[in-house]
Amino acid sequence: MYWYTEIKDQFENLDKHTQWGIDFLERYAKFVKERLEIEQNYAKQLRNLVKKYCPKRSKDEEPRFTSCLSFYGILNELNDYAGQREVVAEEMGHKVYGTLMKYSQDLKAERKHHLQEGRKAQHFLDQCWKQMDNSKKKFERECKEAEKSQITFERLDNDINATKSEVEKAKAQYYLRTHMADESKNEYAAQLQNFNAEQWKHFNNSIPHIFKNLQDMDQRRTVKLGETYRSFAEAERRVIPIISKCLEGMVSAAKAVDDRRDSGIVVESFKSGFDPPGDFPFEDFSQNLSRTGSDGAISSTPKGERDGAPGPRPDPKHTMSKAKNKLWLFGKKPKAPSVEDYSHLPPEQRRKRLQQKIDELNNKLQIEMDQRDALNKMKDVYEKTPHMGDPNSLQPKISETICNMEKLRSEIHKHEAWLSEVEGKQGSRDRRHSADNHHPAPQGRESPEGSYTEDAGQEHHTPHHHSGPPQPGHPSTDPHDFDDEFDDDDPLPVIGHCKALYSFDGQNEGTLVIAEDEVLYIIEEDKGDGWTRARKQSGEEGYVPTTYVEITMEKNCKGAVTYI
Repeated sequence: MYWYTEIKDQFENLDKHTQWGIDFLERYAKFVKERLEIEQNYAKQLRNLVKKYCPKRSKDEEPRFTSCLSFYGILNELNDYAGQREVVAEEMGHKVYGTLMKYSQDLKAERKHHLQEGRKAQHFLDQCWKQMDNSKKKFERECKEAEKSQITFERLDNDINATKSEVEKAKAQYYLRTHMADESKNEYAAQLQNFNAEQWKHFNNSIPHIFKNLQDMDQRRTVKLGETYRSFAEAERRVIPIISKCLEGMVSAAKAVDDRRDSGIVVESFKSGFDPPGDFPFEDFSQNLSRTGSDGAISSTPKGERDGAPGPRPDPKHTMSKAKNKLWLFGKKPKAPSVEDYSHLPPEQRRKRLQQKIDELNNKLQIEMDQRDALNKMKDVYEKTPHMGDPNSLQPKISETICNMEKLRSEIHKHEAWLSEVEGKQGSRDRRHSADNHHPAPQGRESPEGSYTEDAGQEHHTPHHHSGPPQPGHPSTDPHDFDDEFDDDDPLPVIGHCKALYSFDGQNEGTLVIAEDEVLYIIEEDKGDGWTRARKQSGEEGYVPTTYVEITMEKNCKGAVTYI
């Protein structure tokens, strides 16, 4: 065992150490990769959570409560926070994991080069040692052969029985072996001198140079790890200010919750405009009983009559019907039968929605008007400078814009009519309510036009079946047929639709003029008199002959008369 073999063992140890260093670097890179995957999954889950709880309705339908707005603000801040987690993952992936993996590949290539140089130098020294060892063994062998030939020559030279030729032959063999031993000795000396020189160069030049390169490589690996450790921490520290702002935004959103404002929004949103139900009248069922008067008897006569001032008795059926129609506010709200005119809403809410729709249509109309003006100006420019364009090419667009304007004006007019109707009803309701406080309503019932019939006997002269539709203000035979129909000022809900089979001129009062194939809304079924109450698209209501139309009733609504 020569001493250089121990150095060779150290070379193998350095080989193992550098391989461990690269493995450790790749292990740290794997740690960073798993960490950034956690950040990515965390950010993804946060975004999915925000998406799950974000409102899916349009902006008009979103609640305006401060508690809801604050929650949506928190969701937005959380979404920004998730974005910062994605930034952290991206920084780790680009500046740490990507850098480590690229550097690992470079280290592997550099290490392979240095180890190849070391093994190459070691192999060359091994070859020199083998040549020296072979020459040494040859010299040793030749020396042994020369000693044998010398012993043989001396034995024959001292033997008297040996012939001269045998002695001469042994002498010549002795000289030959001695000459070959001398040549082997010279060759061995030369090989030994060459090996010693190569060995000195190997351990004083080649190996130290290779070891130094491996040491530099390992030190650079250590420095790179320290830099990536710092980058790993910097990726987190860079987003701390923005994350702090996100948290401050959440705190600000929490402070923005205002219970008084939310309560005001609730009142404003559900304010119906309905009058509270009136008092139920006292129904005296003891009038036909004969009783003996006495001072101690309990009178069942209402106080007003005992005072000698009998007041009007409202029709119990009429009052109960009206109260019944108003009490839906405290029970289950009927399903909205109409959307376009918002007749399914309470008066106050209907007024707000109509006003909002009118404002929206006015904005659209203004846009169309601006577009028309711009097109007209462009047309004037084209007419003055024909080389810039053909003025006739703009005419279809101008016509389309004018058509859109007319449609919008028609829609605005229709909604304004509905709005006027609602405001008029609210005004009349307020006046009637004020009048009821000072002058009790006359005994009787409301007509379809909302006025009271003063002649109670008039109801008994109206025929039960008539050739034309019932005239507004003239009730049918049953004095309570229209109680549920006209007690409320709000429009009747749609219970079906019909298509006109023939044209009808509608000459009688209360009837509708219809054209063939015109589609109308059914708001009251035929009660056996041959007339059906309908509503046009424009909102006009009246009666049409039942045989003139093809009726389709809505499912689960046939015969229903519901007041809102």
